[in-house]
Amino acid sequence: MRGGRRGVDLSIYGRALPYLFRNPSILAMPLLAAVLDMLFTYVGGVATDPLGGLGSGIFGMIVQIVYLFAFGVAIIQANNIARGYKTKFDDAWEEARRKAGGIFLAAIGFQFIVWVAAYAGSIIPVPFLGLVLQLLAYFFLILVIPAASIGGLPGGLALSGSIRAVRANPVPCVILAIVFVLLWIGIPELVTIYVGGRFGFFGYALILAISRAIVLSYMSFPFATTYDDIAFKRW
Repeated sequence: MRGGRRGVDLSIYGRALPYLFRNPSILAMPLLAAVLDMLFTYVGGVATDPLGGLGSGIFGMIVQIVYLFAFGVAIIQANNIARGYKTKFDDAWEEARRKAGGIFLAAIGFQFIVWVAAYAGSIIPVPFLGLVLQLLAYFFLILVIPAASIGGLPGGLALSGSIRAVRANPVPCVILAIVFVLLWIGIPELVTIYVGGRFGFFGYALILAISRAIVLSYMSFPFATTYDDIAFKRW
């Protein structure tokens, strides 16, 4: 990365919806991940409740890695669409398969650093330190999946690539983080409020899974273009 900072382009947050409507195949992997999350939550509860919840953390870690890989596939397709290329899901899937090792290593590294941040905060007797450290970890690693899926940086390089990109351009990354948190938390909350138990457990869980898939698919465009602007354009 060379040169000075460029202005923040917020137009992608408006363009992402038409892109998504015209390319619904981008929903495929996020929806699969969300459905697996639903199934793992149910199976994990049945399997671990008799043992006092033992093993639920492992199920949760697996689900997060699946989400991150699915997000990587969506980001690859979103980046191609935003660049104006004619692209299909198959193209994004093939590229993701070639980069799968790097994406999975980046996802595992991301999980590990967030866990270390939480653990460090828990052993140091400072109020809210764990939360602050986790938020800092999430923020500086916010571009780790684009770094692995678009940039092709494996494992540790994707982690350091995200940190460098965020440090060089914090403003678009702050906006990206705020929008993602608002949607990822807010949309499921709305589903819970307005759907609740009207359709039974599986009906509710399926609607929740679809809403999460839509959020991930929509956000894949801002994530892709933010990383693309920071990492590949020279000013």
